[in-house]
Amino acid sequence: MSIVSVAGVSKRFGAHVGVSDVSFRLADGERAVIVGANGAGKTTLIRMLASLSRPTSGEIEIGSESLVNGRAGVRSRIGVLTHETMLYEDLTARENLRLHARLHNVEESVCEELLETVGLAARGSERVAGFSHGMGKRVALARALVHDPDVLLLDEPYTGLDRSSLDRIEAVLEDLDDRTVLAATHDLERGVRLADRILFMNDGQLIEDASADQFSSVEAALNRYERLCRGQVTRAEAAGGGCENKNGNEE
Repeated sequence: MSIVSVAGVSKRFGAHVGVSDVSFRLADGERAVIVGANGAGKTTLIRMLASLSRPTSGEIEIGSESLVNGRAGVRSRIGVLTHETMLYEDLTARENLRLHARLHNVEESVCEELLETVGLAARGSERVAGFSHGMGKRVALARALVHDPDVLLLDEPYTGLDRSSLDRIEAVLEDLDDRTVLAATHDLERGVRLADRILFMNDGQLIEDASADQFSSVEAALNRYERLCRGQVTRAEAAGGGCENKNGNEE
């Protein structure tokens, strides 16, 4: 059963096209990573899925409900970790989580469990302003999970992190096998390890939807992307290697 459905989604900024006619579906519990160079449309797509930006055209559904025109409650099924943590720096880590918990009618005990999960139980009473970027990212990940969302959206979850935070966040994400995850990242090595599928984007377009296990290495996936961008993938390769998109056509 598909929990995320993206159908013909485009986003224009004046004359500039940020995302062009993108369609795909994600099943319940499936993990996918969006791969592309700067300006490929990764963050724009994530922002639309997070309801932080409205599509110019097309439809996004979570479950069977429209994210674009549906009830506000559908957004509660989504958790979001953006590149910037968007935390209240004058609040402690615990206060940031408790505020989010109250907004979603979640017991405060969940906040304590999540602080433990991200390795910050001993630092929960400290103000976020004094945290490193990596520590702040861990708090933001905990906040994204407070309301137990069905879908977790991640925008550059690994960027700018110290080794401890990288290892902790990667471990937390690997354990989230009970929900759907969509991540946009430049860290192809970690992205491939996380994902069941790789969505290759270039110039705002989804140029291939591929199974992650078809690649023998990160280098093979990167080579595939570079060849796709140069138009060097043959029809035979596309038929044999790429996944079918969810409109029934091959990417």
